Amino acid sequence: MDRKHYFILFFVFVFSFFHVVFAKNDQTDNKKTVYTIDIKKEIDNTTKLYLSNGLTEAREMEADAILIHMNTYGGLLEAADSMRTAILYSPIPVYVFIDNNAASAGALISIACEKIYMRKGANIGAASVVNQTGEILPDKYQSYMRSMIRSTAEAHGKDTIIQNGDTIYKWKRDPLIAEAMVDERTVIPGVSDSGKVLTFTAEEAMTWGYCDGIAETLDEVITEFIGYPTYEIKKYTPSWYDNLKGFLMSPILQSLLILVIIGGIYFELQTPGIGFPTVAAIGAAILYFAPLYIDGLAQNWEILLFIIGLILIAVEVFVIPGFGVTGIAGIICVIAGLTMSLIDNFYFDFEGVTSADSGRAALTVLMGITLAFVAMLWLSSRIGHRNSLFRRVALHTDLEESVSSLALDDMVGKEGIAATVLRPAGKVEIDGEHYDGVSELGFIEKGTPVRVVRFENAQVYVISIG
Repeated sequence: MDRKHYFILFFVFVFSFFHVVFAKNDQTDNKKTVYTIDIKKEIDNTTKLYLSNGLTEAREMEADAILIHMNTYGGLLEAADSMRTAILYSPIPVYVFIDNNAASAGALISIACEKIYMRKGANIGAASVVNQTGEILPDKYQSYMRSMIRSTAEAHGKDTIIQNGDTIYKWKRDPLIAEAMVDERTVIPGVSDSGKVLTFTAEEAMTWGYCDGIAETLDEVITEFIGYPTYEIKKYTPSWYDNLKGFLMSPILQSLLILVIIGGIYFELQTPGIGFPTVAAIGAAILYFAPLYIDGLAQNWEILLFIIGLILIAVEVFVIPGFGVTGIAGIICVIAGLTMSLIDNFYFDFEGVTSADSGRAALTVLMGITLAFVAMLWLSSRIGHRNSLFRRVALHTDLEESVSSLALDDMVGKEGIAATVLRPAGKVEIDGEHYDGVSELGFIEKGTPVRVVRFENAQVYVISIG
């Protein structure tokens, strides 16, 4: 073999080598990043947090696509509403792979996605609003859900079809079909005419535009339908803090924390000194505001408004006699601070805050205050009763020992002085002995002469005679 042939073989070898290298580099350069988020549990504030954090991370790493891996029977409407809004406004296209179920709130979230892919045997629909027992709620709730799911379907717009020279505009996702998933009264010939809430199988969803492909794996969805032959997956992994934060932001728990805050303030005002009610109220306030503050909902001025309300109430109780403007202003500040912390506003700028967001915040606070009011009435009637579970809360042990030899009639009419401030509860001194006392009419300052008007539940009820 002469030099000419050696030269040709060398040239072919070098060309083949660089072709392979550049081909690999080209494949690496074209590799897409797909960010996946699992939603495989009840839709609640925890899953809302998963999606919110996942969307943020995907934007930060400049992912090419976001793929939600879904299997849920539904959950909280307010959480689903926030999630579908975040998906609709995501700058990165969001796809969903329904791995068995996308019911109720899951259907709403899926319809918000750019494309819907389903596994064989999967289902989507049944989006009526129900209570905790599965009972369908009144029509005012269904009306809002019907509007929300229709607008979500409409957000994907229409396709322009030229047929026989005519231009036809067809919904990519028919809003009437979405409404039929909520309301059994919605009749669509050939689709839903049985008087039942609509639920699609994967094949039915394909037929009527609510599924863009049937696949068995995420890989099949990404390569066959999204169209990324080479890709890498980045998956959102929730931390323990995400789960804790989601739990603390549950509307039910928030209402219970408000109950403890209001109840703790009330019972602390009924007893002298600082004790367990104050500790409970402070702890509940921290658990209430901390996750909201970290999440960016509760701002400094909203927490400050709450604290100012507490200060005004304290001033009304300890400094100003009676209960007037200061106390009312304090109550308003406390309620406003609790409510505004649940609404994503910026110094009273409510742009982007929906009426549903405001209603949910007001309902959460109202529910907590109502529960606190009921609990205060019940506990106030139970504390001190001999057979009560709360008998230990009342300061009655020393009193029982002190008055065991006295008849009830012997106490009524006796005079003494207020040993502490009665606001309205405190201590009174009668015949050199100290008793738990309660003022019948307003607050009584320390050292004021008092007279016993009745004696119940191991406490003397007194009026001022000063």
